Amino acid sequence: MAFEPIVKNTGWPDESATQACALSMAKCPAVANAIIELHGDLGAGKTTWVRHLLRALGVSGRIKSPSYGVVEPHQGVFQGQDLSIWHFDFYRFSDPREWVDAGLRDLFTQAGLKLVEWPQQAGPVRPQADLAVHIESLDDEQRQVTWHAMTTTGLSLLEAA
Repeated sequence: MAFEPIVKNTGWPDESATQACALSMAKCPAVANAIIELHGDLGAGKTTWVRHLLRALGVSGRIKSPSYGVVEPHQGVFQGQDLSIWHFDFYRFSDPREWVDAGLRDLFTQAGLKLVEWPQQAGPVRPQADLAVHIESLDDEQRQVTWHAMTTTGLSLLEAA
């Protein structure tokens, strides 16, 4: 039986709400092996939410957007175990073949958390996400967030958010 996607709308009135959401999700067991897509305009808050999630998962040091490098690997901790995390940004892709040519398919088959900004730039060749997060900036502080759980893993993450 196919999984029926589930959609939920929420909001983040300020950055502390964004952080609280990330902290909640970091406690969910499904986060340890999920693909989470982040959609939204430039400045919507995708990287900000990723930073809060990575900090909650024990990543230290500078956390930057991987816009120029396409992928930033991180090492986190979940329930006392090392957690591999990859933060992707496909903003600069102009053709889905670039995803294939970059050899990213192998990273998506490895265990760990994959966070993907601008996934639409990789087109249909990318693996299906467990959770798609659509962030819309309402003003300097407020964000409207639409969550799309695409798998049972995504549903667990949605419930944690």
